[in-house]
Amino acid sequence: MKRLILLLLLAFCQPLFAVNTGEMIMVRSTESFPEAMSLLQDAIRKQGYELSRVQRVDIGLTAKGYKTDKYRIVFLGKGDQIQQLSLDYPQLIPYLPLKIAIFAESDHTLLVTSSPSVYRDMFNIPELVPVFNQWTEDLVSILNAVQKAN
Repeated sequence: MKRLILLLLLAFCQPLFAVNTGEMIMVRSTESFPEAMSLLQDAIRKQGYELSRVQRVDIGLTAKGYKTDKYRIVFLGKGDQIQQLSLDYPQLIPYLPLKIAIFAESDHTLLVTSSPSVYRDMFNIPELVPVFNQWTEDLVSILNAVQKAN
């Protein structure tokens, strides 16, 4: 319940940096959806990641009665790293590549991702802890870059 209250507070406030609740990382941008999407793609590349694909989610939402055309899932990663991790640790495959949800909310754009730090406990593979920590740092940097562009 406390986590839900924290997430709701974060959603209605505009922090000056990415908020990492342990399980999720989130920022709110005052940029329009198209501008925030462009900033996100630039930030992904500058952090050394590749944009794998962008998936529209709004089609399913519209079918359920929601009125939005600005909701996407952005898939990102480092191709060689993902391939090697998939071979060495097939249990990671459902979690790869990394994903960031970006959606419009009134005059703002929200960006949310799961924190890879939770994988440390899920998998308990000591040699992967540095990878999970790096991914978490990189995602925070990417989201902060989008927000700082405000």
